[in-house]
Amino acid sequence: MKLETFSFLKNRGCSLPSLPQLDSESTLVLAFGSATEPCTKWLSELAAAYPKSHLVGGSTAGEILGKSIHDDSLAVAVCRFDATQLRSATVPIASTSASKEAGRALANKLMGPGLRGVFVISDGTSVNGSELVQGLNAVLPEETVVTGGLAGDGDRFQKTWVLDGDCPRSGSICAVAFYGDRISIGHGSKGGWDVFGPERVVTRSAGNVLYEIDGKSVLGLYKLYLGELASGLPANALLFPLSLRREKSREEHVVRTVLSIDEKAESMTLAGDVPEGSLVRFMRANFDRLVDGAGEAARLAKKDTTSNVLAVAISGVGRRLVLGDRAEEEVEAVSDVLPASSQLIGFYSYGELSPYASGRCELHNQTMTITTFLEP
Repeated sequence: MKLETFSFLKNRGCSLPSLPQLDSESTLVLAFGSATEPCTKWLSELAAAYPKSHLVGGSTAGEILGKSIHDDSLAVAVCRFDATQLRSATVPIASTSASKEAGRALANKLMGPGLRGVFVISDGTSVNGSELVQGLNAVLPEETVVTGGLAGDGDRFQKTWVLDGDCPRSGSICAVAFYGDRISIGHGSKGGWDVFGPERVVTRSAGNVLYEIDGKSVLGLYKLYLGELASGLPANALLFPLSLRREKSREEHVVRTVLSIDEKAESMTLAGDVPEGSLVRFMRANFDRLVDGAGEAARLAKKDTTSNVLAVAISGVGRRLVLGDRAEEEVEAVSDVLPASSQLIGFYSYGELSPYASGRCELHNQTMTITTFLEP
């Protein structure tokens, strides 16, 4: 397996003197870039240089390459596998309500003998991530490792894109699938947020719209807890996500980000479903624990090897907003844990896709999620 990572930077161009000569039907090209115009030119260069390869990627709330975070750039990984077959696919998503069916359609395109893993990048503003995952899980075999994330648009939440062939397009979901016995895929996802306040029951919700917890207006409770920060809703809600578990008998919880609020309905729209009867607690940031969580995600995904490792880091946009100038610390924590033979690429997202320690894929928000690919 041969691997190169590099970037295109605004006003500077490509960080390499020439693009790696790795084009083949077994080559994956990952490209994560800003939602702004310069990416179109850079993506065209990649498509021309790698006509046989599988080009997959999307827009971001910040690009990760090595131990650095950039904006208005394009972070690229080119990986040619020796003994792993690849297949890529794209499906449109007409509306949020079509998320589950889009997941099923994408999974059906990728089904085949020897399927080991699927890496997914979805439009981040027109999808219900929970239903997308349900659609994928309904079709794909249980042993298939599914990871990925929802594309970002900085802190604007207006318009995201994913790659449809070589074209950046909104309203789409793209993926690459891996087939064969040689591919080894690791995964890990951790948050590091502190929970506070009592655990409460979701008493009224509809999909990813939350109305009441413990019979009280969720918006009213948020405003009570946020105090002076409530005037900055919904943006400030990124700093106070919800911890959710579906039932008392399950210890595992996922994090849910608030995307928007409706003052008239006193509701909040989250990045994933919040089923009635599930249990939620408020969360807040602890800088050191966020950084430690990123390192723990890397430890879960780590494979002890001296072979080349493609490591993909997808972190929630709220983490970057909270950490501010310290955001690179969580990227450094990931890099320090991974094998020295790893090359790290990734982006800040509107949602992360990964199993827990094992089992089916789940939608996470505001976690650091790591996926590793190698051929031992």
